Amino acid sequence: MGSQVEFNDTLQITTEQGFPTELELEQHLKQPFTVQDFSGRVFEFRDKAGVRFYHPAPGRVFLVHNLNGKWLYWGHVQVIEQTIHADTNTTSGKFIITKIYEPEYQHQISQHEVEPGKGYFGKI
Repeated sequence: MGSQVEFNDTLQITTEQGFPTELELEQHLKQPFTVQDFSGRVFEFRDKAGVRFYHPAPGRVFLVHNLNGKWLYWGHVQVIEQTIHADTNTTSGKFIITKIYEPEYQHQISQHEVEPGKGYFGKI
């Protein structure tokens, strides 16, 4: 018998899985968020398919919003708690936001660091 475990440096989640609703792109483009806007806040994610291990704090994990299969990079988080749910084969946890990308960089990384067809802004 064996098992499949994924090691991830990217927390790519949907709004339903716990992506922070406060991180709204149109607002960010008008007046960019900063990490200070989220200081002291702990966020939770849930129902991430599969058994996954994210780099534990203080390691950096990329934060990506999955919008209908399109990836929008937002910055960095530290995963401070992880739980594997063997009965549902899912992973959940808690994270803090440690870096928010400026809109120009967010646009660039969301184009260049994704598989073809998955970039929120398209692929160059």
